[in-house]
Amino acid sequence: MTKTALITGATSGIGKATAFEFAKHGIKLILCGRRLERLNTIQNALKDLTEVHILNFDVRDKEATLNAINSLPENFKTIDILINNAGNAHGLDPINEGNIDDWDAMMDINVKGLLYVSKAVIPQMTERQSGHIINIGSSAGKEVYSKGNVYCASKHAVLAITEGMRIDLNPYGIKVGAVNPGLVETEFSEVRFKGNPNANNTYKGFKALQAKDVADVIYFAISRPPHVNLADILMFCTAQANSTIVNKEA
Repeated sequence: MTKTALITGATSGIGKATAFEFAKHGIKLILCGRRLERLNTIQNALKDLTEVHILNFDVRDKEATLNAINSLPENFKTIDILINNAGNAHGLDPINEGNIDDWDAMMDINVKGLLYVSKAVIPQMTERQSGHIINIGSSAGKEVYSKGNVYCASKHAVLAITEGMRIDLNPYGIKVGAVNPGLVETEFSEVRFKGNPNANNTYKGFKALQAKDVADVIYFAISRPPHVNLADILMFCTAQANSTIVNKEA
C-alpha cells in the first residue's frame, strides 16, 4: 500500500531533498511551506514520480496550520509519515546582546510550529494505531555552544518533545525518532546571518553535509521493518567533531 508523508519546510534544504528522495520511492507527498512559487515548482518536478499535494502556510500560525491540514482532500487525509522539518536560526549573539525578535522566531518555528503540526496530525495516527514521526533536530540539541543560547535551547526542546512523544505514543504503536545533523550546506547560514557576507564562509574549507545526505538517512529511518525504530540519530560530516571543532583547510 502506498504511504503518504507530510513534510514541513519543504521548499528548500533538507525538506526539499527529502521530498525528492521519498518521491523516488513512490511515497505520496504533502509538501508544506511559506513560499507558494517554490511549492508549485517542486510539485511540478515530482508529479511524474508520485502524487503531490501542496499546503501553503506558516507553521507559526496556529489557526492556519490546523486549517491547512484539516483541508486535505480525501485521498491525502491519511498521513502515515510526518517529517517535522520546518526550522530556522537567527543571529549568533551572546545572551546579553540577543535580539528578542530573533528569539521569538526560533521558538515560534522550531518549537511551537512543530507542536502545532504534530497536534493536527497525531490524532489520526492514534486512531489508526499506526504512524511514523521524525523530528529534524540538530547537533545543537545535544550540546550548547558559545552564542548559540536560544537556538540551542529550541533544538534541545525538539529532542525533549521527541522523547516525550515516543513515550506517550508508544501504546499506539507509533514510531517516533529524531535526526540531528551538524553542519549542512543549505540556506541555513544565509537566514541566520541575514545577508552578512560572512555567511558565505560558513562552509568553506571543508565538505559539509549536503541536504541529500540527511534525506538519505531520513528515508533509511522510515523504511526500516515495522519492529525497528531509529529513535535518535546524530550525524556530522567527516570534518566536524562537534559543534565547535571543524577541520578546515588552511
